[in-house]
Amino acid sequence: MSSSLDSLVPLGWDPTWAKSLASIAQGAEPARVLQHHGVALVLALPGRTETVMLTLRLDPQPTVGDWVALKNDEIIAVLPRRSLLRRRNAHGDGEQQLAANIDKVLLVCGLDRPVKDGRIQRGTAISRDAGAEPVVVLTKASRDGDIEVDPEQAADEVRAAHPGIDVIVTSVKEGIGIEEIRSIIGHDTVTLLGESGAGKSSIVNALLGDDVVTIGDVRESDSKGRHTTTTRELHLLPGGGVLIDSPGIRAVGLIADTDGVAETFVDVDEIASTCRFADCQHEGQPGCAVAAALADGTLKAERVEAWRRLDAETDSAEPIAPRASAPPRRPRRQGGN
Repeated sequence: MSSSLDSLVPLGWDPTWAKSLASIAQGAEPARVLQHHGVALVLALPGRTETVMLTLRLDPQPTVGDWVALKNDEIIAVLPRRSLLRRRNAHGDGEQQLAANIDKVLLVCGLDRPVKDGRIQRGTAISRDAGAEPVVVLTKASRDGDIEVDPEQAADEVRAAHPGIDVIVTSVKEGIGIEEIRSIIGHDTVTLLGESGAGKSSIVNALLGDDVVTIGDVRESDSKGRHTTTTRELHLLPGGGVLIDSPGIRAVGLIADTDGVAETFVDVDEIASTCRFADCQHEGQPGCAVAAALADGTLKAERVEAWRRLDAETDSAEPIAPRASAPPRRPRRQGGN
């Protein structure tokens, strides 16, 4: 790898990206998108950072985390993505790109408000759809009596409700859990999802070691916060790893026709695949493995209901065209509705 590109290695540049660039545009410079400002992108280039105007109609449109090819001061291509975190737009018309080329998604939930299983399930589903690993981060686990819940008990409940997902308990004020987050990030690219006021900005500042992100007030009446982060931005973390910060999301809309739901509820999905009939609706039909698992306690009713709810949501949503450069996914299991 050329020494001129060494400055991009901490941002994730590697020989595979170099091969991809060479196959698309000989003589072009690689750059990673740090910020997206509509008609302009802030790019990390070899040894420098520049703001470059978007002058060409690109497909796909670049987003934060993308690697792009720059030639003659013009962005000429987006390198094929390894992953893309996306959600359905709030009005249901199309999708919103959240971050590209990510490895893990930190699902941030504040313990100063109810931890919503549905929100974690949706966050997990869009993480799986992206090909990224979800990690639940419970924030505001202060020992000084600010919250009424037992943080470790809350963590155990989340682990039980969402098997197979790592759960980290944190209190930025007391330095709890920050090193564990650093360890999970390693040299990967991560992003955060969570409501406003859940503590994302505090985590970003703790990981960066500086108050680069404004922290907003939280209303005492409902523990809701203001959107203090207004645009997505990529940060290089001290000691390694890349973090993409993003505004708080009030609702996580699922993309239709995704295997993310099946992978979120892999325990239910695997049992459903053993039903006697491939078109089983899991509503008392003969040979229904889901019904049998509910009866003997292998599956909990609330988890099956959540599976049905998200599966129905993806089925009823207006389909969205599959994204380009999507990582290969296994075929959807038979037996699920």
